[in-house]
Amino acid sequence: MNTLIRIYTPAEAAAVSGIGIKAVHNAIDKRIVDTVPSATRRAGGIVRRALTGEDLLRLKLWYGVGATLPADRRRRLFEEIKAAPTAKTVRADDLLIVDIAEARKQLKARIVDLDEAEAAIGRVKGVMGGEPVFKGSRIPVRMIATMLAQGVDEVEVIEGYPKLTSRMIELARIWVAAHPARGRPKKLSERGLKIKSSKRVILKGDPRQLTSTKRM
Repeated sequence: MNTLIRIYTPAEAAAVSGIGIKAVHNAIDKRIVDTVPSATRRAGGIVRRALTGEDLLRLKLWYGVGATLPADRRRRLFEEIKAAPTAKTVRADDLLIVDIAEARKQLKARIVDLDEAEAAIGRVKGVMGGEPVFKGSRIPVRMIATMLAQGVDEVEVIEGYPKLTSRMIELARIWVAAHPARGRPKKLSERGLKIKSSKRVILKGDPRQLTSTKRM
């Protein structure tokens, strides 16, 4: 009996595995992971570079142990995992044991987050010009992610959107990572927002720090 294999776009794979999108495409190009053969159709369109759950595990492990194991040994590690799919650990070399169960646990938690985000966020006709929002609200998800990316404190974001929760912010992060907007990200000013206050922080080692100290 044929069963449906759950697939992920490269952006979804990046969001779930915690690997940068460029690194995901690089892994596909170098055949570190095998994409699902040919174009795959699913809700929302055709996915031409589709990855499976096992591909996500490969991505996480490939870059997770990258500084420890050479490429050929990492490839043999994948073969050992494939031969023993239920193994909780796999010995990578004489001194390194890879915790496969923990890697799968972390991926599963992120997949749950992504599923929850997909269920909670969407485009609603007539609401916020079709921008993705949390369903039942007018909270723009990309706006929230932009504010956080540009340094706005989470507490300030919640103050601006009282119905927002810390959990919703986490869902916004993973949803936007899985659905990156095309083109250059808009600044807050381009989205019609004004910064109410700003704070300058002098980093350790900055020459201005020495100047300030001498003037005291």
